[in-house]
Amino acid sequence: MSIKTIGAVVYNTTDAARTLKTAFDLAIRNDAHLIGLHSEYAPVPSVSPMGTPDAGLIQTEIEMGRQRSAELGKIFDEMARRQSVSAEWRAVSGYAANEESAVRIARACDLIMVQQHDPDDAAPRTPGIETLLFECGRPVLVIPYAVDVDPAFRRVLVAWNGTEQSARATFDALPFILAAESTDILCVDPRGADDKDISVSGADIAEALARHGAKVTISGQHSGGLPAGAFIENALAENRADLLVMGAFSQHWLKQFFFGGATRTLLESMPTATLMSR
Repeated sequence: MSIKTIGAVVYNTTDAARTLKTAFDLAIRNDAHLIGLHSEYAPVPSVSPMGTPDAGLIQTEIEMGRQRSAELGKIFDEMARRQSVSAEWRAVSGYAANEESAVRIARACDLIMVQQHDPDDAAPRTPGIETLLFECGRPVLVIPYAVDVDPAFRRVLVAWNGTEQSARATFDALPFILAAESTDILCVDPRGADDKDISVSGADIAEALARHGAKVTISGQHSGGLPAGAFIENALAENRADLLVMGAFSQHWLKQFFFGGATRTLLESMPTATLMSR
């Protein structure tokens, strides 16, 4: 698979610079077309103390959304003028806009990029990362809000647990894996593996990647009771990886809801750029 269309989702001026810088760099590296994507929801109707629709407040929120969209478009266009890359700005706003509009555009991309949520940023995020993962059917590259990213991605860590989600993420990441100096397959409590075969549980996927020409090593370990997310975080630090590849939300949704999981842990901590597929 080659990356020829990249969709970069931006929410506001606080995340635009970091997200778009990495997006333009990746577009240039892959000779890809870049789509800058921003979505504004129509405001929820408000009522005045008298119980009547507060038309003034609604109009103010609409105007704020239009201004935000226009400002982001200017940032994107200015960056595009300084780069020799095919690019376009797509913004959906007003009462005709909804999350489905942004998702529809994103579904036609080879790769979607978005910045990790900054808890200090209260601006609306539509569509959110989970929506992109669950509804787009495309790999999502999440950029940390507090860590600089080198889009060369020289050292890749694949968190492999034998699920369909991890398989999809691994092959979605193939362009990055082939370009990397090294890729480590980290087998984290793979399904169906016991103490005898955990060391070779990632052999099939490692061999498949090697046939493509990837430089692959395997490390299989039980987490020993440590949450999978924390285990992966430790491995990222030890390997000094600059790209994590993992399947998203591979546990049953009830377990995710009540106990969390590796996906939520990594989305919150995000020690490095992370490519996820669902």
